Amino acid sequence: MTADIDSVAVLGAGSMGHGIAEVAAIAGYDVVMRDIEEDLVENGYDQIEWSLGKLAEKGQIDENPDDVLARVSTTVDLAEAVSDVDIVIEAAPENLDLKRDIFAEVDAASGDETIMATNTSSLRVGDIAEATDQPEYVCGMHFFNPPVKMDLVEVASGERTRDDVVDAAVEFVESMDKTPIRVRKDVPQFVVNNVLTPLMGEAGFMLDEGDVTIQDVDAAMVFQRGYPMGPFELNDFGGLDIFTHSRDQWDLPVPESIRSRVEAEHLGRKTGTGFYDYEDGEGVDYEPTDGEGIDTLRIEARMINEAAKLIGGDMADPEDIDIGMRLGGGLPEGTCRTGDKLGLDNVLEKLRDLHERTGAERYEPAEYLVELVEAGHTGEKAGRGFYDYTDGGPYHYISHDLSDDGVLTVLFDREERLNAFSTDMFNEVKRVLDTVDNEEVACVVFEGAGDRAFSAGADITGFTTAEATDLAKVDETVQTIYEYPRPTIAKIDGFCLGAGLEITLACDLRYATEGSRLGSPEIDLGLIPGGGGTQRLVRLVGEPRTKEMVYRGMQLSAEQAEDWGILNRAVDDDEFEDLIDDVTSDLANGPQTALEVAKQVIQQGQNASLDTGLTLESQGFGLLATTDDMLEGVAAFNQDREADFGGE
Repeated sequence: MTADIDSVAVLGAGSMGHGIAEVAAIAGYDVVMRDIEEDLVENGYDQIEWSLGKLAEKGQIDENPDDVLARVSTTVDLAEAVSDVDIVIEAAPENLDLKRDIFAEVDAASGDETIMATNTSSLRVGDIAEATDQPEYVCGMHFFNPPVKMDLVEVASGERTRDDVVDAAVEFVESMDKTPIRVRKDVPQFVVNNVLTPLMGEAGFMLDEGDVTIQDVDAAMVFQRGYPMGPFELNDFGGLDIFTHSRDQWDLPVPESIRSRVEAEHLGRKTGTGFYDYEDGEGVDYEPTDGEGIDTLRIEARMINEAAKLIGGDMADPEDIDIGMRLGGGLPEGTCRTGDKLGLDNVLEKLRDLHERTGAERYEPAEYLVELVEAGHTGEKAGRGFYDYTDGGPYHYISHDLSDDGVLTVLFDREERLNAFSTDMFNEVKRVLDTVDNEEVACVVFEGAGDRAFSAGADITGFTTAEATDLAKVDETVQTIYEYPRPTIAKIDGFCLGAGLEITLACDLRYATEGSRLGSPEIDLGLIPGGGGTQRLVRLVGEPRTKEMVYRGMQLSAEQAEDWGILNRAVDDDEFEDLIDDVTSDLANGPQTALEVAKQVIQQGQNASLDTGLTLESQGFGLLATTDDMLEGVAAFNQDREADFGGE
């Protein structure tokens, strides 16, 4: 928990309110949940109890659910709820007058320095804060639904919010194991909704013009551009009334194809009909063969333009926008990264053409976008766009850290997709291994973010948009891991499937928690492993077992994978970190030259004849017999002490 926040009040016991209260309680905070009626509070409490039970069944919380629940108290008295807490989070419906009334009451009943946060997704923080005498303590804290599962929280400043209040809110979000992004200025709809709504809205305007079909637009965005849902499908999922309300409250245009459906109460999935018919029809019915000739750049240019407005107005950074779009919008990559790939000059040209043709304000190019293009910063190919690519560019999907003793940890950081690999992610893994100073590295540990997956495989939706040359880089990355001169370790916790298994097979040592599962499910997608999976696996477990795994798309338990020889060891969760620490300590303190030679001899010798392999081993032994490390090893043995190898 943060140093300044120990207790929390959540105002609202609906789906958002009880979800936020549950997240805070899981993180160890004492939480008071309040709503206006006792039955609403009781229902919210029951939902928390049910959810905690499910999380415990799935092993997703470490604590006894009853102990977590004991930290949640309830009341219908607002003053009682907020009088003695450090932060109040309001989760009432998106009604400005209602929120103002609530904040006025909170301000009167809470302490002088209580942080007052609104979970609004579309209103301005400053407009809500006007109802208080302490607007400097009011901030936005927008959780995504459902809060227990969604990792993102947008932390927004109002016009008068103190910097240390925002800092405390960010720290509080991080303490709950959520990912905060900062919205530095008071912009309605914050980051994600501002960038995401053009996806849905522009598709509606295209439909209004009569030149496209619903199925073609959705298919093009999913199968050609890799989006998880088509814009019309997404509208139906979220509710057409929600989209319309969020636009109307700021006097923004709404496509007739959306407004007419709202007026007819065809609001999407929740009413059975929207753009698709979920009652009498087939529901979402677009096919991979649909989508020919759809102008996808028109939709994406508008999204990229909104991102440029946020950056140019100093409201958010490209990194935070892209994290928001991935974690909150569910997109396979961030919108700024997409813009840099498409070419910002192409985006600007599309916007200018649309603006000239229609005169619609929504196509007016952002000043920042124009500035970038005029400066020649048109994207990845130019070396700079939203991001600077002169040194390879930032790492979006992995993080890496080199410890003082030479342990390089590479974290697959795409938890929202179970660390599934995109082409960019493969490239980033290869880049870090290609650019790190090998002399400073003793060993490499690969692991996945979160506790659900090492990697669930390749992100197939992203691969539908990739070039053949991009797909070839999959094997290049796996081969780079296999050939890396230092020992490599796969640290597996959770799913290790497809590309994740191929990376594991390329590593020298493989360890997993007992609940992990390993497999090659590619056959279920009409594919086979494409990163050396068939060849490395057959050399490890033999032809019959390899064929069974690949033909049937089998998933093995960690224990079975250990029995087959795929893993060095499968251990209980409580022993896992100690095991990895012991292994990396041995490697980091070992003779680096000897370890490098041993790796070369073993890998080259296994594919050669026995005589050739023995020759390689003899040559390696002879080489090492002349090194300072060998002399130090002998001296340490004779003196009964730990050797201090210097790598010579």
